[in-house]
Amino acid sequence: MTPAAMEARVHRALLERADPRFAEGQRRFFRHEVKTYGVRGDAVKEISRQIAGGIKPWPPERRVELMERLWKRGALESGALVCHAMRRFARTFGEREFLVFEEWLDRHVRNWAHCDGVASWLVAGCLANDESLLGRVWQWTDSPNRWKRRAAAVSLLQEAKQGRHTDFVLRVAERLLPERDDMVQKGVGWLLKEAYPRRPAEVAAFLLREGHRASRLTLRYAAEKMTAADRRQVLG
Repeated sequence: MTPAAMEARVHRALLERADPRFAEGQRRFFRHEVKTYGVRGDAVKEISRQIAGGIKPWPPERRVELMERLWKRGALESGALVCHAMRRFARTFGEREFLVFEEWLDRHVRNWAHCDGVASWLVAGCLANDESLLGRVWQWTDSPNRWKRRAAAVSLLQEAKQGRHTDFVLRVAERLLPERDDMVQKGVGWLLKEAYPRRPAEVAAFLLREGHRASRLTLRYAAEKMTAADRRQVLG
């Protein structure tokens, strides 16, 4: 099957599962104009499994061609399918894939759901396989693209959860603390929240030292997993 034929098959599958009421709820949830079929998450995951099985024998370039076609549909579900399907190949990710995912952030990502899928699954897979790519993520912290700035934080979630590269995680957070964009503020708070369980002393000390530069939104997110004593100090 060609990428064009697979993309057409996916489009038909989404149309068959479309629910206009659910689509309207999605548009209200995102609080801005989004294109959606109105397909529920379980059905999207089911279709993604079918895609992944069909493209497993394909060379990477052919998979990317299909994903580009899905992105160009411009719908919430088609972007979600890209992330769900591609994450199944994370063990093979490296610099080549990183450059593709970075281009997707620039060209296709227009909402937090797609940003988080690309960053926390796909870019994160690249970083887990090749830590030299961390420096590329650092460059996103001053990007004019709000989604790349959010991705600079969100792509590090798995590193933070595992307690890896904590110094770098905190450097990225520090760089982004003065952010005024609420989507980036939430991303930074999320990153610090996930870093805390493995590195509580370092994260608490960082926020006590630098927290005055952060928004209240970032601090509330960051404090969600803290002990009561640390939360009082950070939020106080």
